[in-house]
Amino acid sequence: MVMATFPLTIYQTRRGFNDVGADDMRYGDISQEQLIKRFRLTAVSNVVDPYTLTRLTPFNTPQSRFAGVYGNRNGGQLSVHECARLLFEELQATSLPFAFYGPYRQLINQMLTHLYRSTGAPWRDARLDLAYRNQILSDNSKNSTRIAIKKIIDVNIDYENKGYPLSLLAELTNNIKQSVLPKFDLPILDKINGMGISVHDVHATRIDIVSLEVKGTHWRARILYKGQDHFGLGIEDIQKQKFMQFQFFKIWFVLQRFNRFGFRPFFTNMEAIIDLEGGC
Repeated sequence: MVMATFPLTIYQTRRGFNDVGADDMRYGDISQEQLIKRFRLTAVSNVVDPYTLTRLTPFNTPQSRFAGVYGNRNGGQLSVHECARLLFEELQATSLPFAFYGPYRQLINQMLTHLYRSTGAPWRDARLDLAYRNQILSDNSKNSTRIAIKKIIDVNIDYENKGYPLSLLAELTNNIKQSVLPKFDLPILDKINGMGISVHDVHATRIDIVSLEVKGTHWRARILYKGQDHFGLGIEDIQKQKFMQFQFFKIWFVLQRFNRFGFRPFFTNMEAIIDLEGGC
């Protein structure tokens, strides 16, 4: 029986890496008229009006009890650059309710700073890698990919030939397909620790077996997870009530998609090495 040789990819999502054609990677492609009429993005900010490039005052801030009382007063005309800067400051301030607890709470503001620079360069951080690894290791549910991989290796490992049969690799792939890939969607924790707003879902995932060693009746494998998300908002996102109810996402969408600003979204990359072992 032929044994598989490693490293080897055992799973890859249909959605690929570096998908520049995805809608949430578009920028500067929507007009003021579309933002107002199609997406109903009228009261976007409490600080500035991005359509008239004016600073708001307590008399015309949408949430103010004095709005409209003394007519349409504003705090002065702004340049496009200054308006964008103030919107980003507000964006960082409104991110706080989503990221006020835990070791990853600073990630979102660092990612927003990267968005402000508008280079479109991919982004990676050691703390994001750590969060990704911890998510994989802490998932002990029946849908865990880590548990699925361990279970199939345990069943199919060939101790006599000291390896994993090449003909049985499809079982690994099929079991991963039936599992839930790593993402940050815990109902409470990821809503306050910054991960839900920084990453939440993961657009593309690849899983490799880097190495597999068999000694006696014991095996040890090193598994590499690679994930990539898009730090950007698509039309489908902003049309959901869970996004539209928050000022944060309205400001983000306008900064990214309004043809006056057009700040570039970027790919968020993460990796994790997981060691598995078993035996009979």
